[in-house]
Amino acid sequence: MTKISALLQNLTSELLKKLAVSMKAYNGSGLQIVTPIDGSVIAKLKMDGAGAVDKKVHAALEAFEIWREVPAPKRGELIRLLGEELRANKETLAELVTVECGKILTEGRGEVQEMIDICDFAVGLSRQLYGLTIASERAQHTMQETWLPLGPVAVISAFNFPVAVWSWNFTLAIVCGNPVIWKPSEKTPLTALACQALFEKALTLYTKTVGKPPQALSQIVLGNAKIGEHLIDNPAISLVSATGSSRMGAFVGPRVASRFGRTLLELGGNNAIIVSDKADMALALDAILFGAVGTAGQRCTTTRRVFVHQAIYEKLCTQLQKRYVQIAARKIGDPLEDGTLVGPLIDKASFEKFQAALKQARAEGGELLAGGKRVMANKYPDAFYVEPALVKMRKQTDVVRLETFAPILYVMPYATLDEALEAHNDVPQGLSSSIFTTDLREAEFFRRRSDCGIANINIGTSGAEIGGAFGGEKETGGGRESGSDAWKNYMRRQTSTSYYGTAKPALAQGVNFDVD
Repeated sequence: MTKISALLQNLTSELLKKLAVSMKAYNGSGLQIVTPIDGSVIAKLKMDGAGAVDKKVHAALEAFEIWREVPAPKRGELIRLLGEELRANKETLAELVTVECGKILTEGRGEVQEMIDICDFAVGLSRQLYGLTIASERAQHTMQETWLPLGPVAVISAFNFPVAVWSWNFTLAIVCGNPVIWKPSEKTPLTALACQALFEKALTLYTKTVGKPPQALSQIVLGNAKIGEHLIDNPAISLVSATGSSRMGAFVGPRVASRFGRTLLELGGNNAIIVSDKADMALALDAILFGAVGTAGQRCTTTRRVFVHQAIYEKLCTQLQKRYVQIAARKIGDPLEDGTLVGPLIDKASFEKFQAALKQARAEGGELLAGGKRVMANKYPDAFYVEPALVKMRKQTDVVRLETFAPILYVMPYATLDEALEAHNDVPQGLSSSIFTTDLREAEFFRRRSDCGIANINIGTSGAEIGGAFGGEKETGGGRESGSDAWKNYMRRQTSTSYYGTAKPALAQGVNFDVD
């Protein structure tokens, strides 16, 4: 073990201790947790077997029968207490996020802040689970639409946002009356254990101030894809919310549908920015850099394609090239250190896909303007730091249409906005999109023609707020999480008609059915 590895292992233990995680219950040998910072093992955990998963699902069902009857505002109070625990432990949890998934510390803090924000949103939501009163065509009848708790929810999360995406689902599910079973990525389970410990602290406070909630409102399943399959196959799981690749979603969606279960899928994104000749170039440049380089290109909303008006194409390419060279020279490194903007890729497999995509881009006529190399290999031989790659393409090719989960940005010229939007939409996914222009007509035309779930104007593709519904179309899965009316995913809709008269009620549509 190197000195750096020992320091990271000790840091991980200290962070878990601060977050009140009792590792004795989880220690084992089935699951090795590796920090991408230096590629060393920071923990070994035991995996759940099929029998353990079944017991957790049964416990969730028992919890549901109790929790569904608790008034929603009282359910919201539990989430308020969780938000307070997150506020008190923001820095510690953010640091653990950075150690486990490799994103820079400021992004780790942002991820925990996102959790706090969704807690606040869910608390308010607990008093706003509105139904409808509907006008009836029949006299002395009322129609109502009511939303009721759905049942146990399974959340499957990815490594790149190891805690925030869970919180989007968990807070709303709990407020809506449902227990949650969380299967985190096998690459980032330690942050899940930390969240569970913080929730248990919130439960203790809730018991003292409100009353004892049912056990098993929140449970964690540790394991690989096989144990995840066993979880989603259980017919007692009412909703499976899965975040990951489109390939994963193509497996999960039909599998759950085969038992008539519900899914909420948040999958891949091959996101693009269009830069008009009427754009504010300074705004566009900053947004492109954060979107393409942030989180080392490992966000579902990462900017992977840029279409630039031919009148400013060469100028923008030159400006981007200069910034990419600056980043490669000074801003790649340990994500725990101040000043770092680009941390490591998650693992070797990610690096190999990065290299393969660049090789294919060259073969398809691309010109590498900057980056593309592995760096810091002498200091971190088992970790994979890379220079973000900037590739000049004359047109959109097969490799550009492929989502590579790494920091590669393809820049292409366009002549007309129609042409740009045709290429923009010509990818399998439809998550996030953006245009930079000061022309109102162009902005509105783009907003109506983009086939993505997110269509931004004069801001980039990354950095969504929790107030809006988050998700996309096509192979992105069609799901919506977080804000707006995403809460409806976690409830079932019931329509009820009541008659309050004394005479024989009329039938709908004027149907006459007199027996006498």
